[in-house]
Amino acid sequence: MSITLDAGVRPGPQDDYLIGKRQAWFAFAMTFALMLFDYIDRQVIVSLFPHLKAEWQLSDKQLGALVSIISIVVAVGGIPVALLADRVSRVKSIVVMATVWSTATISCMFTTNFAQLFTARAVVGAGETGYGSVGAALIATLFPMRLRSALLGAFFAAASLGSVLGVVLGGVIAAKWGWRAAFGVVGIPGLALALLYLFVRDYKTVNLTPRLDKVTETLGTTLKHIFVTLARTRTLLFVCIGAAMQLIVVSAVWSWLPSYLNRFYGVTPEAAATQSALVVLVGAVGCIVWGYVVDRLTLRQPRNKLMALSLLCVITMCIFLAAFAGTSPGPAQFKLVMLGGFFMTCTVGVVSGVAIEVIHPGVRSTGSAVLSLFQNLFGLAIGPFLVGVLSD
Repeated sequence: MSITLDAGVRPGPQDDYLIGKRQAWFAFAMTFALMLFDYIDRQVIVSLFPHLKAEWQLSDKQLGALVSIISIVVAVGGIPVALLADRVSRVKSIVVMATVWSTATISCMFTTNFAQLFTARAVVGAGETGYGSVGAALIATLFPMRLRSALLGAFFAAASLGSVLGVVLGGVIAAKWGWRAAFGVVGIPGLALALLYLFVRDYKTVNLTPRLDKVTETLGTTLKHIFVTLARTRTLLFVCIGAAMQLIVVSAVWSWLPSYLNRFYGVTPEAAATQSALVVLVGAVGCIVWGYVVDRLTLRQPRNKLMALSLLCVITMCIFLAAFAGTSPGPAQFKLVMLGGFFMTCTVGVVSGVAIEVIHPGVRSTGSAVLSLFQNLFGLAIGPFLVGVLSD
């Protein structure tokens, strides 16, 4: 498929702000804020596990499924949603997505059994489908290339920060007003942010040539182009697989650490949520730090990014092996878990930058969605459910 660029995006290296510095930073702030509440709404449930288990007698497999279902839905719908956003409007698509996931989160407080809550969580995932990909593409396009990895690292660090707030708020609110209230409190701000996002300026959609008028032809041809590119670019394929494997670790720690501390350290659910939030917060810092460090160390030889990430992933594995296989529950183990939390998010910002750099601007959101598919379906979805099954 031959592809030409429209005037909206210049070919070649971009080293300036596409729409103006002030407007670009406003877009980043709003996109960051929505990513924050995306993960607040997604992760608030993990601090509610003890309450749900006690009230509905749920198994750990069922509890893990309440987290994993979101990642599965995001993975399945990510590419079609991102393709639609690329061809129509990234800003309008984000407004719709944020409205859906916020409304679905609020609806969780009215559920009366596992099936209803599972369905509501699936709708949360439907709303969040494509958001990370579309948001990353918007940021990567509006900002200079020299800032790309650092800003993408910061953007995806919002996931860690949102997880921190979700876990803490869930524990505190459930202790005072019950677990149902937690969903309502965290869901409302997303609706307000969705309306404010209408003031974000989009970049001009890049036309694909030949122009395809039928939606099915557009989807099929674009998917073929992307997956052929993925198959031909072995480095990108391995980056997608490696990033997904690392996220199994991240999602397992994020989802189950509150319950682990509650069961093995004997602390209350709200205290376990607060301690777990410290680990997630350290992960958010690590996401930004490692994105910056890898960028600086590989400025002259970008290929070394992959070697740096490989080393950081091996270090993460060794730390968690020492923590959970070689150390009994207690202060020493928790310190090792904190250290592992700092390393485990090392891949997040860097791999997004690598993926976007090899994707045509006209399908940048869709290309990011391919990475998102790997990360969600083979990473984030597996961790919580697998640990739940093994725990049972």
